[in-house]
Amino acid sequence: MFGKRTVLMALMATALVLGAVAVASATPPSPGFASVVIGSGQASRSFEAHQRKGNDVVVSQITVPPAGFSGWHSHPGTTVVAVQTGQLTLFSEPIAGGKCRVRTYTAGQLFLEHPKNEYQAVNTGSAPYVLAVTFFNVPHGGSPRIDRPDPGNCPG
Repeated sequence: MFGKRTVLMALMATALVLGAVAVASATPPSPGFASVVIGSGQASRSFEAHQRKGNDVVVSQITVPPAGFSGWHSHPGTTVVAVQTGQLTLFSEPIAGGKCRVRTYTAGQLFLEHPKNEYQAVNTGSAPYVLAVTFFNVPHGGSPRIDRPDPGNCPG
């Protein structure tokens, strides 16, 4: 009746038609749709961020000139920071006191700030640093930043 070659050709033709129908039925965005990436960075480890129902997630772009600094601060929830350009040195320690940690980050790197620590970010580069920052668990309508006094034992 039908040869193996005829059946194989019919199956291949059917697969091509089905594939074309699947592509044709995709729904691209409407004209005028725009998506702008404000930042990205590569994570050096896996992490999760806790978000309470009713609290806000805030996304900001932060720019600091050379020799500028953030001032000592903390956050109400986990904060994800992606360095877009420049270099910063991050000083951190537990809010209740403890060991001072110092780390330097450059463009393309990503780091976390945790709510139980306080931080000072200093621009140690020769150009402004630009950060894309996502703040989790911000009280609704509240600030993603909590100002802190200089702990006195961390050089930042």
